[in-house]
Amino acid sequence: MPGAVVIGAGPGIGRAVARRFAREGLPIGLIARSDRSLRLTAEAVAPSGVPVVTAPADSTDEEALRGALDTVARRLGEPDVVVYNAAVIRADALGELPARGHLDAWAVNVVGALTAAAHVVPGMAARGGGTFLVTGGMPEPKPGYLSLSLGKAGVRTLVALLDAEYGPSGVHVASVTVAGPVAPGTDFDPDDIAEHYWRLHTQQRPGWEREVLHAGAAGAA
Repeated sequence: MPGAVVIGAGPGIGRAVARRFAREGLPIGLIARSDRSLRLTAEAVAPSGVPVVTAPADSTDEEALRGALDTVARRLGEPDVVVYNAAVIRADALGELPARGHLDAWAVNVVGALTAAAHVVPGMAARGGGTFLVTGGMPEPKPGYLSLSLGKAGVRTLVALLDAEYGPSGVHVASVTVAGPVAPGTDFDPDDIAEHYWRLHTQQRPGWEREVLHAGAAGAA
């Protein structure tokens, strides 16, 4: 069975998404900067009994990210679904963050997703199908979270562009926008949020959604 790859497979949404797809029997590829995050997420997935492959990479390092995706593909086969979950989340208002800081945040929030998409989406289109999902946020821009607001606007545009180009070839490209701080036992429990990713992956055309908003435990809006 084709597998799922989670980029940004640390605690919270990334780990919950990996567990959710593993419950359905999909082999899981995990990519993250931290060896500790990879180990803990692999341990969380292990009870499902599916094959798990880990590959460390910084999403801002194009060569490393592409190499990690290739490592997973060699072990598990070309993925059926890739989830980009990496982000820099911090408070910063106008003038508080230097240009270098904005560039660094943009590299994680947008360019990493672009790198991953460029590496896997054309292959999905050539095979006639696949799913590429991005964790979004900031349904409305917030002045106190300037770099994050810009980044999430960027990935929303990226999703629209990928959908326009590759949707007709059978690739479902979508984002899950999370409108609050993720924490277990709250309205933004990562296990609840992970359900959106599975639902998007299993949606049938022509009913594909391009964006799902998680505004609380009740689910999508």
